[in-house]
Amino acid sequence: MTTLVVCVDRANDIGRKTGLRTPVAGWEAVRSLVVEVGLADPEDSSVNCLLEALRVARDLRDDREEAVVAVVSGAGESVVGADRSVAQQLDDLIDQYDPESAVVVIDSAQDERLVPIIESRLRVDSVDRVIVRQARDIESTYYLLKQFLGDEELRQTVLVPLGIGLLLMPILLLQFSLAVALAGLASLLGAALLYKGLAIDELLEDLPERTREALYSGQVSVVTYVVGAGLALVGVFLGALSVRDAGTVEPAFIPAVRFVYASVPWLALAALAASAGRLVDEFIRDDAVRMPYLNLPFGVVALGLVLRGFAGFFLEREDALQTIEFVVPQFGTVVISPGLRLGLFVVAGLVVSLVGVKIAADVSDETLDEEMVE
Repeated sequence: MTTLVVCVDRANDIGRKTGLRTPVAGWEAVRSLVVEVGLADPEDSSVNCLLEALRVARDLRDDREEAVVAVVSGAGESVVGADRSVAQQLDDLIDQYDPESAVVVIDSAQDERLVPIIESRLRVDSVDRVIVRQARDIESTYYLLKQFLGDEELRQTVLVPLGIGLLLMPILLLQFSLAVALAGLASLLGAALLYKGLAIDELLEDLPERTREALYSGQVSVVTYVVGAGLALVGVFLGALSVRDAGTVEPAFIPAVRFVYASVPWLALAALAASAGRLVDEFIRDDAVRMPYLNLPFGVVALGLVLRGFAGFFLEREDALQTIEFVVPQFGTVVISPGLRLGLFVVAGLVVSLVGVKIAADVSDETLDEEMVE
């Protein structure tokens, strides 16, 4: 197994200062090249890069591995020409030495851009980046900044929201206080980070294509998703109305509980409609339904019951919801206390959840038996 230890010089500093053509391969040739580069420019970091390549090759040989040390540089008038020159030099080295892997030695962020070219031809086991010790902090900071500014995705994720926030900052300061302005800026940056962190941009990018495929394939879930979205909007609307119509001064958390109590049934119906459509699509496509899709409707109903129960409990305790009372002929008026009401809703949720697990398990067992028979 031969390993190619290659020192990369994209800017062709070595060839320009020494007048030598690359590739240069072999221990003695590279060691002589170190002297030539050092005499031409003692302050050039390429000297350290060449020495590091020699050290790596020596360590590999000490471990009884075959190692060939070489130097390639971008001899071209343009960036594309320089990269093609490096690619041609690598092809020549591969034809001559037939290595199975490579260790890439670089000394700058610019040289690191050639790593994909090497990876397209050889398996790269390691990338060894040389930083001159006297300038380690400055070089590292410069490298990180250059790498950050060169990454288009990072620029769009961080610099664009930050720039918008800084542009809006003077307007917010003119209209509001410093605290409000800082809060608005923090909210903007937080929303941008969540937008990228949760991959919402990828979901939105794929949404038109997925919707078009669903419409063309006649999936039932397209209709049920629209129904679910409508029911969810109804739930949010009714929840907002319940908060607005409260009218009395209440503790801070009571409006939130009112919203949950009024909106949960509709939100549960929305989720139930969406999951039912997905379940039907699954059955039509595969003539069978996987266990998670069977569990989902029961889980939605169970969660809605539990949330409704807890919201009703808090509202009754704050006298914001009327206590349930009904008349039994032989026992008179029966009052359902808040605790009993909560317990009934929780038990109902558990029962629905267990029923869903049981049905899903039975259907899965039947499907498995049919597959075994076939």
